[in-house]
Amino acid sequence: MGRPSSKSLALVVVGLAFFTDMFLYYLLVPLLPIYARELHLGQMRIGLLFASYAIALVMVTLPLGSLADRVGRRRPMLIGLLALGATTLLFLFAKSYWLLVLARGLQGAAGAATWIPGMALLADYFPKEQRGKAMGTAFACANLGVLTGPPISGYLTQGFGASAPFMLGLGLVVLDAAGRSFLLEESQGEKGGRISPWVLVKNPVILVFSGALALGSALWAVLESTLPLHFDAVLRFGPGEIGLCFAAAALTHTLTSPWMGHLSDRIGRKKVLIIGLALSVVFIPLPVYFRQRIFVVASMMALGSIASLIMSPSSPAVADAVEKSGSTSYGSAFSILNIAYAVGMMVGPLVGSALVQVLGLQTALVLVGVGFGSFILATRRVSA
Repeated sequence: MGRPSSKSLALVVVGLAFFTDMFLYYLLVPLLPIYARELHLGQMRIGLLFASYAIALVMVTLPLGSLADRVGRRRPMLIGLLALGATTLLFLFAKSYWLLVLARGLQGAAGAATWIPGMALLADYFPKEQRGKAMGTAFACANLGVLTGPPISGYLTQGFGASAPFMLGLGLVVLDAAGRSFLLEESQGEKGGRISPWVLVKNPVILVFSGALALGSALWAVLESTLPLHFDAVLRFGPGEIGLCFAAAALTHTLTSPWMGHLSDRIGRKKVLIIGLALSVVFIPLPVYFRQRIFVVASMMALGSIASLIMSPSSPAVADAVEKSGSTSYGSAFSILNIAYAVGMMVGPLVGSALVQVLGLQTALVLVGVGFGSFILATRRVSA
């Protein structure tokens, strides 16, 4: 059997890198109660701990995008790997709050150095008609990390202590290092002139699909910050049942991401996005209208598919727009997407919580759904 093609190797390496990044990100979640007790952390300090990831990600995103366009994709990904190993070691030995904040911030920087050149690499290797499926597959690998990280971390902590998840994380970093170091080939050099992010952000396609990705990340942030309280207080779900609901959504998102990306290859990025936005109006409020567990889980699974419809076309649409401009400045373009994703993560819980506090959960989610649907008007500016 011959050596796999460069395209296949690139997808394997990027998929493993994305899985590792998200798996390590979610290792911290089950450990929060332990850190809160041992370090006497209040809600605001925990909030800062989580915000430090997004803050660092935003700070380094534009420079990393420019670097990936200047020196190629491989070197920034290797830099990200070193940062990922360092942050995992910091988490393993951190005994103070500020070391945890430093580790989380470094994790955000490592994430940017993984995602931006990784997506740019896929854009380099895969032509327009295959890009959606390839990027959707990479997103599915990341979602698998989201799905498996918290339960594995929780069970390892219960059985072997709080350091066990990060020991496993170090092993995964070593595996990731083998992929990035020995299997990853540099893609072809840049074609055409390099375009700065400040020019790219004026492109209507990039602007609209960056907004769509921000909506997708905000959707998860809104649901994660509001629905667990509803499930607990109204439906009397225990922690396991709440986890099952979100695991169902994450699993569906994982399975449907490649399909929705492939669908956007066939019928167009804009059509897939519009379908997702239109369905959002109905499906976003749906979980709060059910009382039976099977229907609640089914509605969460539907939301996983909605997220795929909205998010999967975004990255290939941006890559297509850069290619159409006669350049391969994919790193700079994906840095814009990265910032949009981080903004959604930060703004989603704040807006969602404020609406719930003022209007109640049902009305708040109805308004969120209508807001998503109204974004269809923005898509009139593009023909992707």
